[in-house]
Order: sequence, then structure tokens, then C-alpha cells
Amino acid sequence: MKRQKQIILTARLLSMLFTPFYLPIVGIALLFLFSYLNMFPWSYKIQVLVLVYLFTILLPSLLIHLYRRYQGWNLIELGHREKRMIPYILSIVSYFTCVYVMEQLHMPHFMGSIIVAALAVQIFCALINVWWKISTHTAAIGGVAGALFAFAYYLGFNPIWWLCLVIIVAGMVGTSRMILRQHSLSQVVGGFCVGFVCAAVAILFI
Repeated sequence: MKRQKQIILTARLLSMLFTPFYLPIVGIALLFLFSYLNMFPWSYKIQVLVLVYLFTILLPSLLIHLYRRYQGWNLIELGHREKRMIPYILSIVSYFTCVYVMEQLHMPHFMGSIIVAALAVQIFCALINVWWKISTHTAAIGGVAGALFAFAYYLGFNPIWWLCLVIIVAGMVGTSRMILRQHSLSQVVGGFCVGFVCAAVAILFI
């Protein structure tokens, strides 16, 4: 019994740590490490990361929390497919606002493409959710993998070790979602595939 509780607690911690909203900020951080954007001063990098954090993590998380409290739902109830559409819309609006603000500030295209990729993942997950519940947690980590693949193609670096790390994390996150009975194996795998394709296509062709 104690071991089972520890497994469930670990699964909850993994779900909280790897929130679906982390894709943009991880992508921007990787750009600062591996692309020509590393030439920018640290003050500028921090400003960008704070901006991305505000619009892609803090704002959607806060809005969804307030909406959940308003409805009187707990986290498990919010996970029901038919109750996820408004949270999807709130996050899509937040991401779209981030894209708009970055365009107004004339930030480099690569930065904006990361947010557009994350926005595409959110939109496709919302559309699929109309018929079928899909894992946004694994969609986000799939988006990280897709972004790595796309930027490796653009920038000419070997992403194999980073991709291995991402896939290991994806396995941990997907397993945690199944342990918590939030998703089935097909929903977890489907989320990863949707995230990978959306992010790769958005970065390569937009």
C-alpha cells in the first residue's frame, strides 16, 4: 500500500513538473544555447524568457485555475474531455497574445516560430478533443522533440542525445498520466505524435 502511494505521488509530481505549457520556454532556452541567438546579452535573454513565461505558463495556468474554481471542479473533473474546451481556448488566446506581442517587439523569427509551434499543438489538441481525449502532457513533450528535429535540420547539429533524453522524459510523463488514470496508452502515444508533427511542421514551414 505504501509503495502504491509513493508511485502515485511520483506520478503526480511528474505531471506537475512537466506541465503542458513548458514547450515554448524550453524551446526558447534551446535556441539561446544552440543558435546564433546565443550572441544576445543575458539581460535580453532573461527579458524574453520572462515574457514567454508570463504568456505561456503563468497567464494560462492562472486563467484555467480561476475557471476551475469558478466551476467548482477539482483537477480530476477538469480532466474530463467535455470539460477541457474552455481551458484549451484560454491557453490558445494566451499563446496567440504572446505571438502578437513578440511580433510587435520585432523579435527574431526563430523565437516567434517556437510560440507558433506551441500554438499549433494547442489548436490541434483542442480540435481532436471534440471527438477524442488526447494527452496534452505528451503533446508538449512531443512538441519539444519535433522542435529539436526541425532546428537540428536548420542549424546543422546532431540532436540524437537530446532526442534520447526527450523520449525518456516522454516515457516517464506518459506513464505517469496512465498511472493517474487520466489517459490510455493510445491517448499518450497519440499526443506525442501530434505534438511532434505540429511543432516540426510549424517551425520548418511557417
